[in-house]
Amino acid sequence: MYLMQLTSQGRSHDELDFEFLGNREGKPYRLQTNVFVDGQGNREQRILLWFDPTADFHNYRILWNQHQIVFYVDNIPIRVYKNKSDIGVGYPTKPMQIQASLWDGDSWATNGGKTKTDWSYAPFRASFQGFDVSGCQVPTSNISQNCSSDKYWWNTQKFWRLDSVRQRQYERVKHKYMTYDYCADRNRYPEIPLECL
Repeated sequence: MYLMQLTSQGRSHDELDFEFLGNREGKPYRLQTNVFVDGQGNREQRILLWFDPTADFHNYRILWNQHQIVFYVDNIPIRVYKNKSDIGVGYPTKPMQIQASLWDGDSWATNGGKTKTDWSYAPFRASFQGFDVSGCQVPTSNISQNCSSDKYWWNTQKFWRLDSVRQRQYERVKHKYMTYDYCADRNRYPEIPLECL
């Protein structure tokens, strides 16, 4: 499993994950996203990628502002997490750093844990191209810096919600490619999580 994330430090950390789950040869690749707030995750969504991510480079991006978090693949929104802190839903607010790692998730990630990692293919590697970060740099001495200012492009009103084109793209991804959404999992969550309403 390959993980790329934004994360803060400590047990009550915030985190935004892109997780590339294992796949069986010839089967589509699955991408899982997760949102952690104050150390609490369990907000997974999974989609099937409509391409082979190992064949070429693709763009994976997270837009995070005080209104919404949007996960993008090749500029197509695949997940939206709205800020509903006004009704008691947790929302990431802590300064984060970027991390990437490869780790063994074969107890659950591939085919529900039925397909194990083939270690004969090791060493495993991930490659980056055109890496870029737009962010609000927060010095450790001043974590109260205002990163919600509209002097940053991602905080301008244009990015407070998806426009109609992006909304249609997002609806198409949910309808055609989503394979798991914690919001719809009544076994795990008999009561619909507040952020899903």
